[in-house]
Amino acid sequence: MTSKKRLSSLAVIASAALLLSACGGGDADAGKDSGGDAGSGHVCDVAPDYPSGPIEIIVPFSAGGGTDQVARAIGNELAQDLGVQVNVVNRTGGGGVVGHQAIADAKNDGQTLGLVTAELAMMHWQGLTDLTPESVQAVAQVNEDSAALTVAADSPYQTVEELVAGIEAGDVKTASGTVQGGIGHLAALGFLEAAGLDQDAVTWVPSDGAAPAVQELVAGGVDFIVTSSIGEVRTMLDTGEVRVLAIMGTETDPNYSDVPLLSDAGYDYVGGTWRGIAVPLGTDEKIVEELECYLAEIVERDAFIEVMDASAFRIAYRNATDFTAFMKESDASFGPLMESAGLAG
Repeated sequence: MTSKKRLSSLAVIASAALLLSACGGGDADAGKDSGGDAGSGHVCDVAPDYPSGPIEIIVPFSAGGGTDQVARAIGNELAQDLGVQVNVVNRTGGGGVVGHQAIADAKNDGQTLGLVTAELAMMHWQGLTDLTPESVQAVAQVNEDSAALTVAADSPYQTVEELVAGIEAGDVKTASGTVQGGIGHLAALGFLEAAGLDQDAVTWVPSDGAAPAVQELVAGGVDFIVTSSIGEVRTMLDTGEVRVLAIMGTETDPNYSDVPLLSDAGYDYVGGTWRGIAVPLGTDEKIVEELECYLAEIVERDAFIEVMDASAFRIAYRNATDFTAFMKESDASFGPLMESAGLAG
């Protein structure tokens, strides 16, 4: 691919490769750290003199997690496209508040990006922050996963309808999957509401993430779990230790086409998580346009697809305009649900 961001000399590439840093989300020629302008050519190159140096992608959650993996996959590709080092920086704390605040507060010169998540549309409802989706400038959405409703392999419940009947009979009493007020918890509440059940019909057992919740499920500690994606139960699903009764999306998962949608059972609720790139408000629209253009290409590349498939994350692309609208809709849907459940601050 020819681009103003790529070096055209193989000799320069070879010598620069010796200077690459191992840290961060992506490697680029060290000689490009002061900017990648090496001559125009690529259709995405619409922002003059951009970038002016190394780029950071802020991730609101810990290294090694799903959000971090997605950010590093994007960083690797952007480094090649823009010809500069792209470093992933994990800013954790406050259930995502610290990292999302850092994204909103960064200098709006395009040198700092952020991988925002569904928590951005939730945290202010809980009274944790004043941040909302309107606190950042959307660039592009890259991922959307549907929440998964899962039971242990030895559970007597084979379908969603049977699970609902078990709840109505008082035989199904506990559920888990995330922290109190997390994505999985909200999805569980949405499921109960869609099924015409009281939100306190099942006791939510908070968990520090999906992994311990799955272990608790298999050990018989809870009756079912709701996780933010089917990928979070993938290992035990593949080994036959759990059974996913449904996913709460609008499309079946191509990797698990035999798993039905919640709506197939007549329960109209869609829930899950999402991720996308955003920048601080006031970022030049040409920079946003350039990044948006490259991200549209990145989500179709084999390298990115392989990373997402390995984690069972579903690629979902929305441009800046559509991602902005999607985040606003997500925010509006979370609010009433959290308020009715007493989770709003």
